[in-house]
Amino acid sequence: MSERFKGLVKLPKEPAAKLLSQANILIKTPLLAPASAAPEQVLTELESKKAWFDLLLVMAVLLPPRERVWWACLAARDYIGPKSPADPQPLTASEAWVFKPTDENRDVARHSLDNAYVDDDTTNCANAVVYSDGTLGPGDLAQYPAPAGAAELHAYAMNMVALNMLSDKFDAQIQLMIDRAVDIARGGNGHVKPAKELEGEV
Repeated sequence: MSERFKGLVKLPKEPAAKLLSQANILIKTPLLAPASAAPEQVLTELESKKAWFDLLLVMAVLLPPRERVWWACLAARDYIGPKSPADPQPLTASEAWVFKPTDENRDVARHSLDNAYVDDDTTNCANAVVYSDGTLGPGDLAQYPAPAGAAELHAYAMNMVALNMLSDKFDAQIQLMIDRAVDIARGGNGHVKPAKELEGEV
């Protein structure tokens, strides 16, 4: 197994195939790993095949809800920049929920969607919050199930948006997103150095 995917203490122990099935998500890369393979084994195989998009998609499924949303928020920050008064409301509401994951903050994230601009892609973060527990939201909405994989796909989509916005450094950015997910899965805060910075170190 690749050293890159060791110590992912935040990830579930169930087979990756089972978790992908529960989220109704298919990856395009054919796997040699058996259906019973642990997440780390699947991630290692995807890395060996340079199947970066599928690797990110699997990570979106594997990360726990709060960690998944934080991963999405960090991707948004990659192109929006540091916090400022002009930040999109869905992003700030999602970040607030990560630090205090209450139903009240989840409801704020839900309402932020109503006020968001049509082209505000950080709604992906807020949607990942809204669907975080597999329901349509807090309160009365909690009795209705969310579409399978909704939270996971929104977190993945946020990373894809950031990747597109930063396409001039595509290779480094996609590796940063993977390393960030790995760091979060190990219990870190996701603040890792971009690959180009690491290459310059001795």
